[in-house]
Amino acid sequence: MLRAVRRHTDERWILLYVERWRKAPLQQQDGTLVPRDRGTPQGSSISPLLANLFLHYAFDEWMEKQFPQLRFERYCDDAVIHCRSERQAQFVRDAIARRLAQCGLELHPAKTRIVYCKDADRRATYANERFDFLGYTFRPRLSKSKAGKHFVSFSPAASDDAIKARGRKLRDWRLHLRSGKTLGDLAQMINSTVQGWINYYGRFYKSRLYPFLRRINEYLVRWAQRKYKRLRGRDRRALKWLARVAHRAPNLFAHWRWGARPDRWTLGAV
Repeated sequence: MLRAVRRHTDERWILLYVERWRKAPLQQQDGTLVPRDRGTPQGSSISPLLANLFLHYAFDEWMEKQFPQLRFERYCDDAVIHCRSERQAQFVRDAIARRLAQCGLELHPAKTRIVYCKDADRRATYANERFDFLGYTFRPRLSKSKAGKHFVSFSPAASDDAIKARGRKLRDWRLHLRSGKTLGDLAQMINSTVQGWINYYGRFYKSRLYPFLRRINEYLVRWAQRKYKRLRGRDRRALKWLARVAHRAPNLFAHWRWGARPDRWTLGAV
């Protein structure tokens, strides 16, 4: 009983704290205060914390009480709920919509979907058979068991949007224009970031990441052609030169250590 009372008190104070932040006036650069009655300032560092606290009580704990038999994952304002049937999914979706309306929120009309997790055992056909969550696309994919047998599984791989975002970052580095740097300098510059990509997106369906990582080698080939006169305009010679470097120092770049080296094609299903 004491524990229940303490938890109820903690929740009340947290909600009061969130309410005070929600209504706190916004101070502009000239010092004037602008009154607010909802939301938090765009880009405010406190906004993600307040949103997470609010959804913990408005959604997480409500789900655990109303649907204790269902598993779900939530990150910020994105959530995935696992249901056993389409009918159950529709019922849960409508219940969540009513709950969010009570809290002054609403489901995103375009992003809220019921998805059929098609695989070797679930072979029906539905309009929605894929979804994106935390930079991964979940959809039916050809997989290979430990025994070497191929089958269809509903599994994740790096999403198109995630690959495009990493590609923009790669272009922003402008590696091919840094002819004043050494390969060691370039490796020190990008390795920690590339290793982070590998650690996160390379956990599932590794082959999805290999073509992107090989693009780093293409930039390094172009870097070599700008740096060394004997390699200018000679794509094959520059690639062979980079392959020899990778053979001598296979651990120089993070993506080389992972297998995306310029001296071979890297293939694999998972």
